[in-house]
Amino acid sequence: KRKLSGASPLKDEIFVLTGTLSSLSRDKAREKIKSLGGDVNNSVSKNTDYVVAGTDPGETKYSAAKKLGVKIINEKEFLKLLS
Repeated sequence: KRKLSGASPLKDEIFVLTGTLSSLSRDKAREKIKSLGGDVNNSVSKNTDYVVAGTDPGETKYSAAKKLGVKIINEKEFLKLLS
């Protein structure tokens, strides 16, 4: 479902962040996603494209993502999407 379109590689992609990210704060991660055209939600739904799971991810978000079949990525995979 990736649409590489120049300045907005994450256009229309919806992310949910859970757990602690070691390389950037949640606010920075949010800013980065939005600057690349994506969006950030606080809760997982069937419209979520990615759940970014840092260390100690919230059980609720993690199990909701699994149940809905949402792609769960770790911080390394997330940073690769941002680059």
